Amino acid sequence: MSSQATFARPQAAPLTGRPALSLTVGNTPLVYLSEPFVPDGGGFWAKLEGLNPGGIKDRPALHMVRRARARGELAPGATVIESTSGTLGLGLALAGIVFGHPVVLVGDPGMEALMRRLLTSYGVRLEIVEQPHPVGGWQQARRERVRHLLAETPGAYCPDQYHNPDNVDAYAGLAYELLAKLPHIDALVCSVGTGGHSAGIARVLRRHFPGLRLVGVDTVGSTIFGQPARPRLMRGLGSSIHPRNVAYDAFSEVHWVAPGEAVWACRALAAQHYVSGGWSTGAVALVARWVARTSPGGCVVAVFPDGPWRYFDTVFDDEFCRANDLAGVVPAQEPDVLAHPAEREVHRWTRCAHVSDPLAGAL
Repeated sequence: MSSQATFARPQAAPLTGRPALSLTVGNTPLVYLSEPFVPDGGGFWAKLEGLNPGGIKDRPALHMVRRARARGELAPGATVIESTSGTLGLGLALAGIVFGHPVVLVGDPGMEALMRRLLTSYGVRLEIVEQPHPVGGWQQARRERVRHLLAETPGAYCPDQYHNPDNVDAYAGLAYELLAKLPHIDALVCSVGTGGHSAGIARVLRRHFPGLRLVGVDTVGSTIFGQPARPRLMRGLGSSIHPRNVAYDAFSEVHWVAPGEAVWACRALAAQHYVSGGWSTGAVALVARWVARTSPGGCVVAVFPDGPWRYFDTVFDDEFCRANDLAGVVPAQEPDVLAHPAEREVHRWTRCAHVSDPLAGAL
């Protein structure tokens, strides 16, 4: 069962479309962050994807819908149905308006009140699942509800962000934006959820810089890189399932970050540089800070997926942080180290240079 919002997009015309809106996506700022956030004279470049209208996932949302229309998988005026924790939902709301499609999204109780209100204000029909799946958690519960909705809605299309290669292809533009600004890139630091932007950006950059070091950032409690799946406070990165878009062979290493450590980074960035974001941004910033400090002279790029506004009542709320034991957490100067992801369960910032598909050989 699920609860359904009271607002729904009026039935779209076969194709009205507002393509000019899509021109607001991309060409986001690239800023250099150094002292005081990065000590000892180091620094890294941060790509501020939160300055897209809805965040980084505006890019794949528009691209997946555009490609589905071109292949005839999505007819004019047909409904788009997808699972989301929030940011892709904003992108699909934009794509629905641009291309003239009703959008139905399935979220879970962890979706912030602000995000729910934004999505419904953009005309989305929002459903919230009420129970996690016993194996795949909230993500699998959302995906199963999507399957039911697809069966009930003739002509509906699901972008399936976790497994759709168009999600990966959508980030080529971001890679070319980096190439236009930077003559060389030594390391790329990306959060990993669906696996789309880490795979898509790295694939293009490695054509120009074959030795590029790709550093993945996950959350404790995520199963993507072989850790056990646990309930997760952080949203936007991590997973309880294994998305096929994760390019395991592309990663040089992976870091897991705990919620309190991400909060520290978000708040330090805000206070010291007037740049910040949510869980993914904080986790990526913490790891990029370390990569920059331990790679003197190297050009390090970090992708910040979103801005801080969505997190006013979580990351930036003192009461929330105290209630969840996040207040006063200061990360260690160095990550803990694993020789292999299955060596032990991690609970704080931890690094592993052995990256492999945990399902390889399972079938």
